[in-house]
Amino acid sequence: MHLFIAHALLRKEEKLFAETAAKAGIPMTLLDVRERPLHQLPFAPGDVVLARCVSHSLNIALARFAESRGVRVVNPSRVMELCNDKGATSCRLAEANIPQPEFRMAFSGEAALASAEELGFPVVFKPVTGSWGRLLAKANDRDAAEAIIEHKEHLGGQHHVFYLQRFVEKKGADIRAFVLNGEPVSAFWRKSDHWITNTARGGQPERFPLNDELSALLRKTASVIGGDYLAIDLFATDDGYLVNEVNDTAEFRNSIDVVGVDIPAIVIQHCMNLMEGANAA
Repeated sequence: MHLFIAHALLRKEEKLFAETAAKAGIPMTLLDVRERPLHQLPFAPGDVVLARCVSHSLNIALARFAESRGVRVVNPSRVMELCNDKGATSCRLAEANIPQPEFRMAFSGEAALASAEELGFPVVFKPVTGSWGRLLAKANDRDAAEAIIEHKEHLGGQHHVFYLQRFVEKKGADIRAFVLNGEPVSAFWRKSDHWITNTARGGQPERFPLNDELSALLRKTASVIGGDYLAIDLFATDDGYLVNEVNDTAEFRNSIDVVGVDIPAIVIQHCMNLMEGANAA
């Protein structure tokens, strides 16, 4: 049994995972997936791959290939595919009656504008795929919405699916929570003077204590999305928590010291458990 920590860009997170696995004495390879064709990767049934490619498309392709070889991937490809599509995630959450910001999807500029007016300004336009708070746009009025829509109409592919959310006044902060194997392990505020609070965009982390209400919502969300290790972003409102997004390959380097939880150790232990389970079977 072998653990592969698969990456393309080697970040601090992947190094921490590798250091933790090495200290635990796990047979492990830090694998740059760009170095050889997929069919030459040394996967065998019972191995575990911790998929950490920055690119969602690379991660999903890698996961599908590894799964075809009898390899367990953290997270499985079906979870990656769901989390990679904000529209699909929102539909799954809505199906399970999980509270989230009101959203709309449209396939034309006219329908997108009508959706924005129905939601009421301000609204947030998001690409259906993407991370780090990139390419988000807040339209405060119809004129701004028309400009954003025109811009998107001249871009390719994914931008022709319009995804809109009602803007939620979050008072300069949102919450990111980490869930492992269905159980919440930590949470923190992301605070910023800007309406986009991602730590990749300068948001400052501050520990947020888990409570019963938040933990129950996180467990329900994880049960609906599936997977091993998720980062769930939420808004705290006067009416309760709203799930904003669910991430399957989240970064944690900007928050690990703040939350006081050894996330690499927890994730690597989970991978060890999967390997031991495969060996026992």
